[in-house]
Amino acid sequence: MCEAYFPVGPGLGLEENFLSLDDILMSQEKLPGRAESALPRLAFALGQGAGTGDSIPEGSKLEVPLWLAKGLHDSKRRIISVELPKIYKEAWRTVFSADANVVDLHKMGPYYYGFGSQLLNFDNPENPEIAQTILQTFISRFRRIMDSSQNAYNEDTSALVARLDELERALFRAGQKGLNDFQCWEKGQASQITASSLVQNYGKRKFTDMDG
Repeated sequence: MCEAYFPVGPGLGLEENFLSLDDILMSQEKLPGRAESALPRLAFALGQGAGTGDSIPEGSKLEVPLWLAKGLHDSKRRIISVELPKIYKEAWRTVFSADANVVDLHKMGPYYYGFGSQLLNFDNPENPEIAQTILQTFISRFRRIMDSSQNAYNEDTSALVARLDELERALFRAGQKGLNDFQCWEKGQASQITASSLVQNYGKRKFTDMDG
């Protein structure tokens, strides 16, 4: 008898969780970059050559998946350099600071928060500003996401989630589930609510201390 798949959450910050499907998909997102030295036998793998033995000349512009960019990026050896995707550049950071809720994050990048956090692995003088923008964007959009999830009971939510990145969609689903569970309990369609084992154990210890 096969067991149901139990989803594994993405990593936090600079770390990836290699058991997470979301992190695996996020690591395939492309980064613009430049070859700082010749890259032998990598042209075909990066879609820039017809044969498996072709090399990428020094100075070539690249589109490198995140996982490979992290492997090749070395500030000492200068194998490749990476550039910021446009959504993390100053012009878009200004848009986010003005009103983050107007941005279609899924269209700009379905893993905006996770991918942006991974960019902090690369030496870039704008890293502090990128980190601050990611945090403030999440704070600005969080309340609207959760409010929407709580006010869309038994409604078509496709339009609501279309502009959200994958992390925000997970939060929206969590809010919807919480609302649905509460509605079921309120209608008597859920099992009886009982105190958690942690609370019960705490109560037992408290009474034992009092008896002593």
